[in-house]
Amino acid sequence: MNRFRFFVALVTVFSVLPAPAEEKRPPRPKPVVSPIFKADGGVTFQIKAPTAKEVSVSGQMVKGNLPLTRDDEGLWSGTLEAVAPGIYEYSFTVDGVKMLDPGNPAMKPQRSPNTSILHLKGDAIYDFREVPHGTVHSHAHQCAPINRFREFQVYTPPGYESGTEDYPLLVLQHGHSDSYATWVAHGKAHWILDNLIAEGKAVPMIVVMLDGHPIPESYGDGRSTANTEELRRDLLEASLPMVEKLYRVKPGRENRAIAGLSMGGLHALTIGLNELDTFSWIGSFSAAVPENAIDAALADAAGTNEKLKLLWIACGKDDFLLSENEKLTALLKEKTVTHEWHLTEGDHSWPVWRGYLAEFVPRLFR
Repeated sequence: MNRFRFFVALVTVFSVLPAPAEEKRPPRPKPVVSPIFKADGGVTFQIKAPTAKEVSVSGQMVKGNLPLTRDDEGLWSGTLEAVAPGIYEYSFTVDGVKMLDPGNPAMKPQRSPNTSILHLKGDAIYDFREVPHGTVHSHAHQCAPINRFREFQVYTPPGYESGTEDYPLLVLQHGHSDSYATWVAHGKAHWILDNLIAEGKAVPMIVVMLDGHPIPESYGDGRSTANTEELRRDLLEASLPMVEKLYRVKPGRENRAIAGLSMGGLHALTIGLNELDTFSWIGSFSAAVPENAIDAALADAAGTNEKLKLLWIACGKDDFLLSENEKLTALLKEKTVTHEWHLTEGDHSWPVWRGYLAEFVPRLFR
């Protein structure tokens, strides 16, 4: 048999062989979507947990918790009726374990993530509106002064990319359990700035948001003086110089502000009042400072007042740090350090802090 006949015979044999059976794959499970927004303003939460004995939802939009019910396929669900517009934190608790909603990609950036975000849009200052919008930039670097890998975000105002103007700068710090990304992802600082600028209520500015835990081991001790010192060195010796090199920042202390919430407010007070050649505007949202942290500023009230443009302190009536804020403001008054004290409704939570940012920002750089 010549080669041609052998090839034809081989093709004939293979052509009559039965085709291999198609591999049968199990059907892909139907995705569980949660939360589900209802037309009447209600919200349904769902989670697939076939072996669970008890599942509930807790968060800022419900008093206590919402028990979920299980269907025959192990899908747990429950509905809250008529939830008002707002941004809420919530979590599932499955057999005693607090966890994220696996059906919801919107999560609060935290050191130990277990909180999802429920955002029912309205027309609040923190909601997305059809106005000119700024840009949020992400940066990472090896910080030489403290020899640590560091990350931060920078907000530039609407029109920055197409213009040549220089802008003042606000350093905005997060709280103890959060991260440098939380002011944008959950605080909506970028939309608050966009909306205030569009209304003519705020000066366009650049905002820098740093990781407030340069020492990982400091997580658990929000008042760590070593952590605050490393943050100060990173900010003044590395991050701010980098921002000033990359962005069009106005020079001079009169064009620098620092503010923060909770632990971030501690950082703003401690760093700001000890670095008055760098910062003229300081904001503290539900914060307090360790003993002796601002002694130098208190000891020279005249010099402090001369350099300060604004020292803005706010705390809610139901905040667990209220008494410390009252002690701090009494001390500032005793030492004749000029400041503003704002006692408001609310507790130690993000709905309060978004409001504080919206009140503080219009005061800056005027």
